Amino acid sequence: MKKVVKFGGSSLANAEQFKKVGDIIRSEESRRYVVPSAPGKRYAGDTKVTDLLYTCYNKAESEQDFTNILNEIKERYYEIIRGLKLDLSLEEEFKQIEADFKAHAGSEYAASRGEFLNGKVMAAYLGYEFVDSAEVIRFDKNGNFDADKTDKLLSKRLQKCEKAVIPGFYGGKEDGTVKTFSRGGSDVTGSLVAKAIHADVYENWTDVSGFLVTDPRIVENPAVIETITYRELRELSYMGATVLHEDAIFPVRKEGIPINIRNTNRPEDKGTFIVESTCRKPKYVITGIAGKKGFCSINIEKSMMNSEIGFGRKILQVFEDQGISFEHVPSGIDTMTVYVHQDEFEEKEQQVIAGIHRAVQPDFVEMESDLALIAVVGRGMKSQRGTAGRVFAALAHARVNVKMIDQGSSELNIIIGVENRDFETAVKAIYDIFVMTQI
Repeated sequence: MKKVVKFGGSSLANAEQFKKVGDIIRSEESRRYVVPSAPGKRYAGDTKVTDLLYTCYNKAESEQDFTNILNEIKERYYEIIRGLKLDLSLEEEFKQIEADFKAHAGSEYAASRGEFLNGKVMAAYLGYEFVDSAEVIRFDKNGNFDADKTDKLLSKRLQKCEKAVIPGFYGGKEDGTVKTFSRGGSDVTGSLVAKAIHADVYENWTDVSGFLVTDPRIVENPAVIETITYRELRELSYMGATVLHEDAIFPVRKEGIPINIRNTNRPEDKGTFIVESTCRKPKYVITGIAGKKGFCSINIEKSMMNSEIGFGRKILQVFEDQGISFEHVPSGIDTMTVYVHQDEFEEKEQQVIAGIHRAVQPDFVEMESDLALIAVVGRGMKSQRGTAGRVFAALAHARVNVKMIDQGSSELNIIIGVENRDFETAVKAIYDIFVMTQI
């Protein structure tokens, strides 16, 4: 068995955390390829190394003295090295970084050094080979990620390595210029490595024991999802639930490699498995609840709308012409409602209204703001009768007024629109009826 293990910044914030990570890796021979992030916060008011590097580089770019902050970054790494009792010097690496900063190598290069240096420390600590991501993860000359080239380079390089550390978050162009993924991109690196070596499992270690049924800021100690499909995860991620970088799913999904979200501080917990498909019945009818505030609705009413060919297309064309994407489009016999992000829409609302009038000559146009959308997601809903009824019973009991309901034919999710002020109450009510009472 071959596993790729990725550890987030909180898992590698100090020597103590490093030791936990070392114990986890050494506890299974299959954990052969390690993807580390840069050191995160050691305590609440601390600064992540990546943020320190950005600050340091900004000073260098504006020709200010950046020695003190570079020394602060250096001390963060040497604190870890001393704590691990390693015979390791990073002086040459820091000399190179200083020279590159003075030469204005770019903010992406600066940000990547956190992972690069942590990879060096991790490789020395484990006795694994260090593989610089800039050499094996490829971006084209325009800065676009090259998946095919990356897969070839990674596969070829890692064939020669029995055990290796590959830093997360960055890659390189053909000319050697360092290019980074967006924040959280170490998840993507882990996924690319897993695909390249045909891993059996991609373990993503973080500071939570898996994917939670709902937001812990709304519901205290929500249950952990044991198994979730990629489709369910996509639905929940889109509505704001975040554990993984969005782009991290696609490389492993293509290969059918499961992702296992684990907790570094509670390695005994099984965490959450993210899979293509499963015959395992979910513990609850629903898999998860997620949502976002800050939407508005535009309700268009016109008699005999349903007999007018191209009506929907004309409406959506108006939004497209203004550069506004829509979220949901529920419709009735003579009505059509478009849900959009309020902050995108507000500045262009009058142009949109005028465009709708010109395009379809509606009888009536009405708008409503300060709305929230909640997604109730679960593969178990398909085989259970009355799921929607239970949702609405729970919301009625909690005195939440439902503004909209939208359910796709896949029966994988139900989207509910409520007022912003009712958002938290609605999420709690849905969670309680499906997880706490399970009626």
